[in-house]
Amino acid sequence: MAHPIMFDDDDPLLVRVRGIALAFPDAAEKISHGHPAFYTTKVFAYYGGSIKVGGEWVRKERALLILPDDAERAALLPEERCFVPAYLGPSGWIGLELGDDTDWGEIGELLDTSYRRTAGPRRVARLDKGAD
Repeated sequence: MAHPIMFDDDDPLLVRVRGIALAFPDAAEKISHGHPAFYTTKVFAYYGGSIKVGGEWVRKERALLILPDDAERAALLPEERCFVPAYLGPSGWIGLELGDDTDWGEIGELLDTSYRRTAGPRRVARLDKGAD
């Protein structure tokens, strides 16, 4: 059974995330479990997620799920806007709730780290070459 679509394609926050994520070499978008997923051979970001609170699932519709490095994860987790997402959290992923006050420079940096951790050395080399 297919998952229902759990996002609005016209959501301005998704549009901003999509613009940043799809600028990475070979990045593409697919729908995974009802949410946009950005990937090369492996997913490096999801838009939307969920957590379990008191035994109940709580959707985080306007959130970005990324795979930060250990230092970034430790720095972000204490922040109120951050959460450990269901299913992906035990593998080091973190969720960040997005809103009007989102620092898009920071989002770009976090997506960059997540991309670098999943994309493979050739794509990272292409990314670095393009940054020169």
